[in-house]
Amino acid sequence: MTVDEARLSRIETALRAALTPISLSLVDESHLHRGHAGAASGRGHFRVRVVSAIFAGKAPLARHRQVFSALGALMETDIHALSIEALSPDEVIT
Repeated sequence: MTVDEARLSRIETALRAALTPISLSLVDESHLHRGHAGAASGRGHFRVRVVSAIFAGKAPLARHRQVFSALGALMETDIHALSIEALSPDEVIT
């Protein structure tokens, strides 16, 4: 397992444990930010789309806080930037 795969695995495990998602998509976009000052730290840029009943009735800011809380220390060690789409099941368009 590469360093990048291990990082993705840690992030996914943390999100699954805290948010019990119905669906979860995690994309490493670090390659798009090479040369960016924030990339110098070695931490990555990620995009996450998570659908969970835990978000029902909550405002977007509260949802984002839950995602950041779920990631905890990974925000300081593995993640430089995170784009979040957090939805409740009834908000998903099929």
